[in-house]
Amino acid sequence: MSPINNRTGIGISGFAAYLPRYRVRLEDWCAWTGDSWDKVHSVVGSGFRMRGPDENAYTMAATAALRLIDQYDLDPARIGFLALGTESSTDNSAGAVIVKGMLNDALRAQGRPPIARACEVPEFKHACLGGIYALKAAARYLALDGRDRQAIVVSADVAEYARGTSGEPTQGAGAIATLLTCEPTLLDLELPLAGSASDYRGPDFRKPFLRFMSQTPGTFAQPRDFPVFNGKYSTTCYVDEVLAAARDMFTRVAARCRPAPRPAEFLRALSGIFLHRPYQRMAETGLIMSYLLALALGDATDHEELAKHAAAANVPVADLTAELLADPDVFSLVREERLGAELYPRAGDVARAFRGTAQFQALMTPLGRDAVQDIGNLYTASLPAWLAAGMEDAASRGHALADTRILALGYGSGDAAEAIPMRVQPDWQAAAERIGFAAALADPVDLDCATYEGLHEGIGCTAPGARTPGVFYIDRVGSHSAHFDDAGIEYYRYQV
Repeated sequence: MSPINNRTGIGISGFAAYLPRYRVRLEDWCAWTGDSWDKVHSVVGSGFRMRGPDENAYTMAATAALRLIDQYDLDPARIGFLALGTESSTDNSAGAVIVKGMLNDALRAQGRPPIARACEVPEFKHACLGGIYALKAAARYLALDGRDRQAIVVSADVAEYARGTSGEPTQGAGAIATLLTCEPTLLDLELPLAGSASDYRGPDFRKPFLRFMSQTPGTFAQPRDFPVFNGKYSTTCYVDEVLAAARDMFTRVAARCRPAPRPAEFLRALSGIFLHRPYQRMAETGLIMSYLLALALGDATDHEELAKHAAAANVPVADLTAELLADPDVFSLVREERLGAELYPRAGDVARAFRGTAQFQALMTPLGRDAVQDIGNLYTASLPAWLAAGMEDAASRGHALADTRILALGYGSGDAAEAIPMRVQPDWQAAAERIGFAAALADPVDLDCATYEGLHEGIGCTAPGARTPGVFYIDRVGSHSAHFDDAGIEYYRYQV
């Protein structure tokens, strides 16, 4: 396999994180709700973060981006592309320019130069995949007209679900800022090998504006952004789209690498596989399904291994193979009103059996896993968070990752997925040691039941603790008057 021919010379040179201090420990949440802690811990994780009553996607994005500038000693004047990936924006017109405005206010107040006026400020939205689409757009910007510049992609989101629903323990909030450059110091994006997939899936996971029509926003004009989702159907969509993106990646790898590795061989050779994780079990399922697909696409040796895994679950291997290689019409489940139907029942049975094997443990990277289990679902920031936590964890443990390959597998409901191989750079440790993910997790404020409920509902809630220095907050929200109309527009302040 060629270690060079698919490198782009463009990639990631740093990460920075902002995670709100307010934390719900899932063990506490289970005590409040009567749910099983053992089950929730094994399926979901250990906790989730909540934004403060005066925080939103923009404030979190700006805080993470300012930390990136500081931690990597960036010259703001060289930043020519500032993108925001989010599905939690509160303005349907402006996007990343709001973040740029906050950053420039803080930079000028500190006597530092602002971000360049000649800077693109797009926002990307596609459920949890918006940040990955922004990442690819930033790489293309650097490849074409921005080779002497730098790009920042910020993924920031608020994941919240109605209390009492299956999504409630999978909430979260936070932002990850990613630095992209030519001649990257951390990860080279091997985009020629990347796989893509997309298809429309109707009511998989949606946020129609109609939800807000009966809401009366609170002090900081933040409506409750609970999504419309259908759990079993959404799981089917995730599995199907991840398989489609992996299949496209395997096709590209076979065409561009010499000698061409078998799909399963390609996966086993990776030093880390990082997936979008709405919760821990879903990421595990995506990984296992991708590996089973790789075996089904392989040679006789791979087929023999697949047969062993099928036998362990009492599943006929021919039926399993046919299921993995099928291209089902998932949206037909909606048209035919069969949202609870199983499209991958045999693969699901095999996945459950495979999860208990040593081979699964070898494939499921432990890098950064404990950290991301404590933050919950960050939507667009979920996959970048795991990447950031994993690379920092690898550096702290002294892992020798130089010139190895990792895989980032992103997903966004609606429905789309991306599978992007990345090559670890020779001197990656120096960039990884600046990430500061563990520091961003420090000093949490653990909420009690009453405070959690008030913060969740946003009804006159004041969360405990003073505003944290170095963080952006909503200062006030405008209103309509006879002389000036700024109704609903948020104004921000940087806490020195």
